Amino acid sequence: MPGHSIDHAGLETLSFDTCLRLLASVPVGRVGFMADGEVQVLPVNHLVDGQDVIFRTARGSKLSATEGQRPITFEVDDYDERTHSGWSVVVNGRAEPVDEDAEVDRLGRAGLRPWVSTVERPFWIRIRPTSVTGRRTPQPV
Repeated sequence: MPGHSIDHAGLETLSFDTCLRLLASVPVGRVGFMADGEVQVLPVNHLVDGQDVIFRTARGSKLSATEGQRPITFEVDDYDERTHSGWSVVVNGRAEPVDEDAEVDRLGRAGLRPWVSTVERPFWIRIRPTSVTGRRTPQPV
């Protein structure tokens, strides 16, 4: 796309607004964090609230990752095998629990449902970004 820069690997660098649009365009992403001395990467469904990423979780490692405002990463992508084209958006930031009743009610009306419903996911998590970056394979000419 004209006006977009190309990185050292030949990928198009996406604007912040494009990153947010793409972030909101897919229902499932991956959250990455440190737990018990190892990097964990787990799939979650999500929504975008302003510039923040919101997901729900049960008690466990994802919820523990919000303690102490530790760094967290969230990634979404899409790939078209037919055209060999795709994109990726990465959000780095800090996660925090959403525990104000009014905020939980507002987010609940947004329709975010856990992608696996066998376990209740009562906790809402907000990722406040410190950086949002995206790359896309160049569009064929």
